[in-house]
Amino acid sequence: MARTAQMKLLELMVLKEDISPVVEYIGKKENFQFVTKKHAAKPNGKLNVAESNAALNLFSADAETYSQLKSACIELQIDTSSIDMKNCSAPTDFERNEAARLIESYTALKQRNEAASENFVKITDARKEVLAFANLKVPYSELEHLSFLSMKIGRIAPSDFDKIKFALDGSAQVIALGEDKSHILVASSKKGRFAIDTELKNYGFVPVEIPENFNGVPEDVLQGLDKKLAEAREAVDELVVERMNFVETHKEKLLNLLGDFSLEVQIDSITKDLESTELVYRITGWIYVNDVQTYMKDLDEITEGRIVIREYDVHEVVDVVNGKEEVPVKLRHGSFVKSFERMVFSYGAPVYGTIDPTPFVAVFFTILFGIMFGDCGQGLCFLILGILMSLKVIKFGNWNKFAPIFMAIGISSSVMGLLTGEFFGTEKILEPFALWVTGLFGHPHAPILHLMPSDDPNSIYVMFGVFGVAVAIGFVINTCGLVINMINNVIRKKYAEALFGKNGLAGAVFFWYLIALVLRIVLQHHKVAVYDIVIIAIALFFAAFAEPFERAMNKEKPLLENGFGTYLISSVVELIEVFSGYLSNTISFVRVGAFALSHAVLNFTIMTLTTMCGGVASVGGIIVLILGNALIIVLEGMIVAIQVIRLQYYEFFSKFFHENGREFKPFVFEPISDK
Repeated sequence: MARTAQMKLLELMVLKEDISPVVEYIGKKENFQFVTKKHAAKPNGKLNVAESNAALNLFSADAETYSQLKSACIELQIDTSSIDMKNCSAPTDFERNEAARLIESYTALKQRNEAASENFVKITDARKEVLAFANLKVPYSELEHLSFLSMKIGRIAPSDFDKIKFALDGSAQVIALGEDKSHILVASSKKGRFAIDTELKNYGFVPVEIPENFNGVPEDVLQGLDKKLAEAREAVDELVVERMNFVETHKEKLLNLLGDFSLEVQIDSITKDLESTELVYRITGWIYVNDVQTYMKDLDEITEGRIVIREYDVHEVVDVVNGKEEVPVKLRHGSFVKSFERMVFSYGAPVYGTIDPTPFVAVFFTILFGIMFGDCGQGLCFLILGILMSLKVIKFGNWNKFAPIFMAIGISSSVMGLLTGEFFGTEKILEPFALWVTGLFGHPHAPILHLMPSDDPNSIYVMFGVFGVAVAIGFVINTCGLVINMINNVIRKKYAEALFGKNGLAGAVFFWYLIALVLRIVLQHHKVAVYDIVIIAIALFFAAFAEPFERAMNKEKPLLENGFGTYLISSVVELIEVFSGYLSNTISFVRVGAFALSHAVLNFTIMTLTTMCGGVASVGGIIVLILGNALIIVLEGMIVAIQVIRLQYYEFFSKFFHENGREFKPFVFEPISDK
């Protein structure tokens, strides 16, 4: 069985002048996990290197340039998702000068655009003000001195005009002075002017001072403003075109520079956390053992021999031996099994050096999903979706890396569909195939396995057969979990845990012998003998009452850590848990058969509704058939996936996942976000 990938600790002594290209190389290789000075592993004890209190911020100017370039891309609405950090390099002095010139050009364009926009807004506002009083031909001073009227002119939010008019209805007249209703004249009796003032304040009314002898707006003033507004609009339009030309001309250069400066900023970020003296940086990190020689050769070439590299096996790292440092866990798989890695890491990382459960997960998930979701047509939908995702024809972001999973469950569902004769719920299409296959072995019949509701008396045996196969698969999965647990404990030299306890050899013998005994009773009509009881009792005793035996093998004292009374009570509880645990772990797989049958019933229901709506020859029948199958594929597909994951986590992983390791997370250059 495959184990987690073998790792080594590398220690690099890098001169200050070489630190940038070295970190750039590490980031692009994407297979080196830094150990920073905050939690550094000490190979063979402490290294005599003085740590600087804070790394010098050598690239602050580059960080500022990066920020300006990114802001420019955001403001110009340039998509940065196309930047591939692997094709970027740390900027040279030439590129720094290029970036400075480009930023200067854009800043000038931006300032001209802002000035033109501000001028346009000012002229527009001025024109609105003038239009608001264009029709006021009577001197305002004469209106203001009326003995019985209170006149107010001011600005409001246009959206509040109707609200003010409604609020002052009956107590004042509200007249819009401009077409956009941003200026109003409010006329009321002088007796109620104070109440009117209070109401107007609630709506943000801003009084406008009108010159004493104001008597309307001359026509030439309006014409002059219209001319200035047209000129201002033309200037804004010209700058919009200039902005578009700037994007078209400089887009590629902007993206290249943004990628380069982003890489430099990230190099600076990781460099700050490294141990260093005035002239030398110390880099330590974990790497896959097969990559070590390539690293040493490439780094020696990059630095022209100005680098010291030391490699350490895991057992040579003092902090690892003392339990202060965990070796990160890396899994090595092909594309199919690799797509299931996230399912494992979502539960937890295996402990370094133990069995890698991912290949088991890939096989079990594929088989269980296929049994529970058996339909050839619906399975082909998953297969086609997986192929399109793999070819990047359909893009679902990070979900595309799961394309092999969709292809695998598509194939397994299709195979199960061939056996049950289901193709989008109908058995007619696959009937010739079933007759041909069954004809090779005797009497032809269709389907090969009849799961759909029928009057056939043999269907009940098929149903129980499905449940039997599901339980048998559950036995295999539970057994694999127990075997992995025992091997892991032997690898880690925890021999007591490998022998005793419900997940050790004692629990496994109890589980295996009990299953064998049940099969002998059912198939061979075996009568329970004394030796059967003795074997089961001994295995059960060491599974439930394991504590003193484990502590004795581990040379721990006292044998009963919390006294005999506590030991007895906890052992009785453990005894019950062994029984209930193995029983539930086995019966839990009955749901596999239940979902297989429920899937067949759902298909049968969809076909029945299709027939009731006129069959596939009618529009209504076709709509029901398409929508029904789409509902099954999406909703039941999700439910089945969740159930399979649950079986993996609770019935398989629970046997050996008692401790979590640390996932290997190599340093990579992060893609540029549009935020």
